[in-house]
Amino acid sequence: MSQLVKLQDYISRYQIDLSRYPTQFVRLKKIQWDRVREQWVSGDELPQWQHMEQQENEKESKKTFSFFDKFKIKRSPKETDDIEAVEIMNDLISQEGEIPEEESTLFFEPNIVYKPNTIEELKKLFLDQFFHFQIKWASSTIREKSYVDPKFLRDTLLRSILQGLPDSFLVFYYPIIKVKKAPVELDIVLLTPTECLCITVVEQENQAVFVGEGDRFWTKKFGKTSNKLLNPLIQLNRMESIISKIFLENEVEMPIRKILLSRNGYFDYPGTIFNVQFIDKREFPNWMQNLKHYSSPMKHMQMRAAKVLLQTVQTTSFNRDIWNAENEKEKD
Repeated sequence: MSQLVKLQDYISRYQIDLSRYPTQFVRLKKIQWDRVREQWVSGDELPQWQHMEQQENEKESKKTFSFFDKFKIKRSPKETDDIEAVEIMNDLISQEGEIPEEESTLFFEPNIVYKPNTIEELKKLFLDQFFHFQIKWASSTIREKSYVDPKFLRDTLLRSILQGLPDSFLVFYYPIIKVKKAPVELDIVLLTPTECLCITVVEQENQAVFVGEGDRFWTKKFGKTSNKLLNPLIQLNRMESIISKIFLENEVEMPIRKILLSRNGYFDYPGTIFNVQFIDKREFPNWMQNLKHYSSPMKHMQMRAAKVLLQTVQTTSFNRDIWNAENEKEKD
């Protein structure tokens, strides 16, 4: 699963310590997947859900302990290497056995409500529940929390990006950044280990065709109807321009590639545009598959790029004490 570094203007733990949380995220996923998989293989009872909210209200734990001490696994005598695993970039996992833990925000236990018949069913259950956990992971810290719009839990593109791409990819999903103190919403920024992908999504009716025939407006054809829409390249070019300026000012040397994306429609654009890739319904599966098999570990310049972008983002959050007080008022 790729890592959701910033979601709109929600608080992000990656803003606090970008060098620490990518490793913790991957390690947590690996520990829990190994635990669930081996319990499924051995026929043991699978874990039941334990509410994260109960853990979120606890005080910050300052001690250091091993994840392996907390999640002891009774391994089957026979190795299960032949069983497909959740994709994990082991390069991101520290060799040290102990890392600082935040019990209030790092707790995750999958809710396996029935015993799957195949490893694929088990994997889907695990990843779907980890997706919900990842939204919480990307919108809270030990002291602060943001109100998450429920639409993101139903966002199929966000789910596809997070579940389908490697752990070494860092995702900024419609982040709000400050340009000369003014908030500007970007589209999707995907930092791979070697390049920055700026992605603008054009999705309306299924099978719609977007015809690029002007600098200001395009035509959308759906069935027998035709409508004008603002040229999506305007937003894409603006996003690339903003990020390029931020990179230049902070000496970040990373190539930027622009992508116009439509999972359910088609692009009809005469000719080609330099550094712009059109990914429509025909190319989307292969494009995702190619990204999925990207095997490079995280790079120093990638982390630096993420850091400078996080320094420009806008954040709206609430202190957890205020959050809890509001919940108490609702109960009264």
